[in-house]
This record gives sequence, C-alpha cells and structure tokens, in this order.
Amino acid sequence: MSSAEFAAGWLSGAAGLALGHPIDTVKVLGFFKGMSFPLLSVAIVNSIMFGAYSNALLFLCNTHHRNRSSNPPSYTHVFVAGCFSGLVQAVVLAPVDLVKVRLQNQTHPFGQHRVLPGKVQPRYKGPVHCAARVLREEGMPGMFSGALALVLRDTPTLGMYFLTYAGLCRRWTMEGQEPGPATVLVAGGCAGTVSWALATPMDVVKARLQMDGVKQVRYQGILDCILTSAQQEGPRVFLRGLALNSLRAFPVNAITLLSYETLLKVLC
Repeated sequence: MSSAEFAAGWLSGAAGLALGHPIDTVKVLGFFKGMSFPLLSVAIVNSIMFGAYSNALLFLCNTHHRNRSSNPPSYTHVFVAGCFSGLVQAVVLAPVDLVKVRLQNQTHPFGQHRVLPGKVQPRYKGPVHCAARVLREEGMPGMFSGALALVLRDTPTLGMYFLTYAGLCRRWTMEGQEPGPATVLVAGGCAGTVSWALATPMDVVKARLQMDGVKQVRYQGILDCILTSAQQEGPRVFLRGLALNSLRAFPVNAITLLSYETLLKVLC
C-alpha cells in the first residue's frame, strides 16, 4: 500500500478547504462558521479519498501512480476505484459531516459565549460539545444520521469524479505524456462540477436527515424524506444549493487536484 497518496491527499484537501469553506457555509447562512473543525477533518477525509482511490487502482491494474501516463488504467478500473473511494470516504466522513452540518445550521457562532438580550443561545458551543451532546441525546446511531444518504451520494459521484478527471486529462494530453498544470486545473474543476451536479439532490436529503429532530422535523428514512420534501416544497427542492455547489466545486477541485498531482511528484 502506497502512503504518498494519503499524505498528498491530506495537504491538497487542506488547500481546497481554505478556498471552498466560505462558499460552502453560505448555503446555511453561516459564513466561516465551523472553519477550524473542517480544516482538520476535510484534510483527513481527502487523504482517505485519494489514498483509497489510488490503492484500489493499484490493486485493480497493478500500475503505480508514476506509471499511469505511459500505462493508463482502463476507464472501468478508474470508475470502480472511484466508487470504492467514495464508499470508504462516506463511512469515515459520516460523524464528521454530521457535526459540521449541525454547527453550520446554528443561528449563532459557536464561539459566542455571551448571549445578547432577546437572542437564543446556540445549541452547540463547538465540535466537541456538539459530538458529546449528540451522543448523549441520540446515542451512537445519532452520529451516523444521514450516513446511508451520504454513501448513496458519494459512491457513484466519486466514481464519476475520477472518471471525468481521467478522461479529460487523457483527451487534452499527448499520448504517453503527463498532463500539464493548466490541463489538471481545468479537468479537476470540470470533474468537481460534474460530480456535485450529480450529488446535489442526495446532498439535500442527507443534510435534512442529519438535522432530523433538531428543527422539529422527523423523517422515517431516505424515501420518506424524499417524498415529504417533494410534497411540501416541490421537486425543485432537490436542486437547492446547486448553483453554490457548482460555484464552489470548480475552483476547489481545480486547486485540490493540482496540489495533489504536484505533491505526488515530490513525495513519490
């Protein structure tokens, strides 16, 4: 198992987060809220995502990263490795993502200790307090609220993510050559936009299940959440956040993949 991909994923994930987190939190009206927690957690998740993908690809086609330009894996292997990466990422990400969503959905910054007259005190004071309160009130299953929706979101979309990236890099690069920085930037940005366009409907469902009970709404599962949301707000509710997701996805994934590819050249 190669460890360079994990290290490169960690650092590139942090680079992408620094660019994307402010845009991400606009979706829930919490600009810069919960920044310190994702700074570590997203780096870990990206480390696992890239590490799982690269090592799955190594298992499937027995080709090391540095040899993939001269001996590229099949698109089937790329897609399967991407799906495996999405599955692993979702399992690890579930409790972390739940805490992030709960913090971002608060109406007050979690670092605010003094509550002004007439203002409602924030439910969670920080990531540790949030996790502890969820465990106390909802038990371990509460930490995995929305986990199945997260798996259904990430497994196919990360398959498409890596497939789109690999396909565009090959299309825009001469055979046997490595893609240049401009190619990586554009291909990475396009891959991010495509994957988030596919992921947005399930992302809406996932976020609602993660807030289940907190906002006096209870769902009986994924299907009930989909049917209830569509009945109450119409089918367009599943496109909520699509514009912001796309706006965030292109630059974040362009920087993330360029950082990842550059770091791998240094580490490998």
